[in-house]
Amino acid sequence: MVFHLFNKSVQQYTDPEIIQQVLAGNTAIFEIIIRRYNPYLYKVGRSYGFNHQDTEDLMQESFINCYVNLKQFAERSSFKTWLITIMLHQCYRKTHKFNYLKEQTADLLPDNSSLMFLPKNHSNTDDAVLSKEFNKVVEACLQQLPEEYRTTFALRELAGLSVAETAEAMNTTASNVKVRLNRAKAMLRKAIEKNYSTEDIYEFNLVCCDRIVAGVMKRIDELGNS
Repeated sequence: MVFHLFNKSVQQYTDPEIIQQVLAGNTAIFEIIIRRYNPYLYKVGRSYGFNHQDTEDLMQESFINCYVNLKQFAERSSFKTWLITIMLHQCYRKTHKFNYLKEQTADLLPDNSSLMFLPKNHSNTDDAVLSKEFNKVVEACLQQLPEEYRTTFALRELAGLSVAETAEAMNTTASNVKVRLNRAKAMLRKAIEKNYSTEDIYEFNLVCCDRIVAGVMKRIDELGNS
């Protein structure tokens, strides 16, 4: 199933409007949710050290979990925070239940995503070298951080959550988020921020976004027919 046109543009639909329509039976519009939050979930998964394919699998499971439990969403928090919390729980369970072994940096990216982590203004001639170097720096440094610092950094700096949203997603206080973020930045600054900005990290490939959308919408169709 592919999203084309509704009565309004994609940007005009608010999360509550989409949720209301999905609950009313318009499951096709759930695709807006997937495309809107794909980059956030991807950054969370990669910050946990999961490779590209495992991160995509976790994203699909998180979106399906969200869809199945949509009636339970209470608007005490933002929908974005609720969805990211689902992804965090998926990552936590996979990490601790299966004692997930982190793969080598060279295996973290799909064959068609060699340019995903390149810094801005790179030259075509140096693409391969820069990609390999940058991937190695990011993956190695982030994985050296304790989990709470790594996740805090990913939610605040990569996914763009506010302090309050990060605190809610991680079930902690705003002051703890600020402390963890400052410590995480101090740990990473020499290795990463010396040469790269945080916005260059973990940019989500649009091709991958399309694949996630197709997979989730297929599962939703199957749920509706079961």
